[in-house]
Amino acid sequence: MSTADRRADLRDRLIALARVRIETQGTDALKARDLARASDCSVGSIYNVFGDMHDLLVAVNGQTFLALGTHVTEAVARAGDTDPTARLITMADAYLDFATRNPRLWRALFDTQLTMQSPEAPDWYIRTLDGLYEIIDAPLTDIFPDLPPEEIRLRTRALFSAIHGIVLLGIEQRVSGVGPDDMPEMIRFVLASVARGR
Repeated sequence: MSTADRRADLRDRLIALARVRIETQGTDALKARDLARASDCSVGSIYNVFGDMHDLLVAVNGQTFLALGTHVTEAVARAGDTDPTARLITMADAYLDFATRNPRLWRALFDTQLTMQSPEAPDWYIRTLDGLYEIIDAPLTDIFPDLPPEEIRLRTRALFSAIHGIVLLGIEQRVSGVGPDDMPEMIRFVLASVARGR
């Protein structure tokens, strides 16, 4: 096995180990020494593959974003909805389902100190997040056919933020009046209100 192959293999193993660690214990459980022991490598080897633990978390998050996008896309395909508002509701339900099933991985997506404009954000990470937004752009374009793409994307980000806020408050049981059982109906209210405003 070449040096490049060994490096790629270690990278994949570290991402898989980190994913399990986050899934079961949260991002605070990501410790280089523990991962080195579990992957049978030195701490230095980890930092030869990833600049720091933040870079490893970003790699795990990239996979989580892809999984989330797949989960949402498959839900829409199964539903077969042609009405754009119904598609948005299906997407939001799938987002809630993913967050409920994978709370720590989902939470890790937003614990990362990265923005779309962060110079340290890898291009592939931005493209992955952009792909998630494109899924939401499609029904919004059907609802608002006269809006330019930049206005559609602004509304996409606004809707994503609104739905994410409801899900976050409901899952984490914050003092907000958002109970777990209320989330689906609150999400439907927001999305139906947006569609009525066209």
